[in-house]
Order: sequence, then structure tokens, then C-alpha cells
Amino acid sequence: MKVAVASRSFSRHPVLRAELQALHPDATFNDAGVSLAGDGLVAFLRGHDAAITALERLDEALFTALPDLRIIGKYGVGLDMLDLETMRRRGIRLGWTGGVNRRSVSELVIAMAISLLRHVPRGNREVCSGAWRQLMGRHLSGRTVGIIGCGHIGQDLAPLLRAFGCAVLAHDVRDFPDFYAAHGVEALPLDELLRRADVVTLHLPLDATTRNILSAPRLALMRPDAILINCARGGLVDEAAVKDMLMSGRLAAAGFDVLDREPPEDRELLNLPNMLVTPHIGGSAEEAVLAMGRAAIAGLSRNAVPEPGSEVWRSAGLG
Repeated sequence: MKVAVASRSFSRHPVLRAELQALHPDATFNDAGVSLAGDGLVAFLRGHDAAITALERLDEALFTALPDLRIIGKYGVGLDMLDLETMRRRGIRLGWTGGVNRRSVSELVIAMAISLLRHVPRGNREVCSGAWRQLMGRHLSGRTVGIIGCGHIGQDLAPLLRAFGCAVLAHDVRDFPDFYAAHGVEALPLDELLRRADVVTLHLPLDATTRNILSAPRLALMRPDAILINCARGGLVDEAAVKDMLMSGRLAAAGFDVLDREPPEDRELLNLPNMLVTPHIGGSAEEAVLAMGRAAIAGLSRNAVPEPGSEVWRSAGLG
């Protein structure tokens, strides 16, 4: 099997390279370190039977241009860049492991929540500009946290929040009664969760049903002292509405690891003292990178055609 690695971070990781080459000595890596898309991605993958991909978009046009490409090993857990329907129709197999980076994302959410509740970004900016004043913050302990999307990451995050004594609310189109009962999680409709939570955190895939799920009217349901965190996918939130609410005091703070456009162009939003933005680092912990890479390697031999009703189909929001 001829394997191509489109992912830049996998290609430059010495441990993952060595482990893949032990199984596939002639593997092709993205050593140029370029972001591959469209015709460039097609040219890179041409002549290979299998590929390891991360954020590269694999659509019907690409699969049509590459009839020999039969297996995709997914580096990372997001599925919105894969045309699963075309893969199903063409019999292209996918090796994917859900939730492999869940602890990395969960810890970033907690870091953002504490940082924003304690005004860490604002305090750092003020000190760097020459000011020195104490900022009065709030504990994460004892707060009410609403988790929108209680899949792999949401279910990893909830027990960590309970350790802080948080009341945990959850909203998901699926029901997890056993998990909710075991961890004291209260399942709620989305609008009620938004009204009650001190901290709201998103953990959803991006698809037609979730795009702009936190629209301006929905965001308006949140309390003025609440905090919004998005470490899931850009496009889930009306970012213009968030900016307006942060500037007018109708939302206390926001922390985004993902944005609708990356890298972001709205400097006004980025420079708000109550806005914390990180460069899509939810899965960028050493432990998570190794776990995601090894799952992608394993996916080259343990894989299946995506089918309706499968875990991968459900995780992509396809029902």
C-alpha cells in the first residue's frame, strides 16, 4: 500500500514518521510544509492508495480525480472536511477514532474558563502596557456550566467540572441518560441552558444543522455576566453578535480557539480586553498529537466504509 501524509504536523513529527515508516517504508510526507488544497492536494495524493489527512478538504471532485485512493486515515477527530456520502457511495474506507483528543480540549476549556473568570487576559494586557491594578474576578468552583454537545469531549469535560463543584447542564440531540445520572448532569433544552449557565461551552460538529446554532437571538438569552467558550468549530457562533455583546456589556467574556475565518481578520474583536483567542490549539498537546497520529496509522489497517447509523456517521451529524 502506497501511503501519502498530507498533514503538515504529522509530517514533521519524528515519532509519528518513524512509526508510520516502520509499517510503510515508502510513505510520502508533506515535507514542503505547505497547506494542501484543491489541485495541489490532488497532485500530492496522486498515485497513492491511502492517505493520512487532518484539516485537508476531501470532496467529491478530489475523489473523482483520484480513483486509486481507497483508504483515509483521519488525523484528528473532526469530520466536517470529509465528504462521507461520496466515500460511502464509492466504497472508500475511513479509519477514524472518535474522542482521541478529548482531554486536550477539555483542559483548554477549563483553562479558558478560569482565565476569563479571573480576568487573566485583561490583567496581562494592562501590566504589559504599564498599569498595575487588582482585578476582581470569580471562581470557576460552584458555577453553573452548560455543555452544548455531550459527545466524547462533553462527556470528558463534565466530570472535570464536577470536581470543581460545578453544576453541569447539557444539551444534545442525542440522549445519554446513564451518563447524565452517573455524573449528576442535568439535560436541558438549548434555550433554557443558555438562560441558566454562567459558562457556556460548545462541543459540536459543524454541519447544516449546527451552523450558526448560537445566532444573535440565541446569544441574547445569555446573562450579561456569562462567559462563552468555543473550542469546537468556527461557524457555530455569530461572531459579529458576540463582538457587539462584548463591547456593550451584554456578555462578560468569550474564549474562542476556533473562528469562522482562520486566521482571523477582525482585529477589533481580537483586541477586546474580554476576548481570549487561541490559534486552534485544542488538540495541540503532545499527548493528544501522539494519540491522534497513532489512531491515523491504525486507521490504515482498521477501517470501514462510512455507513448511515455508524458512529462516524452520527458524529458527523448525519443522523
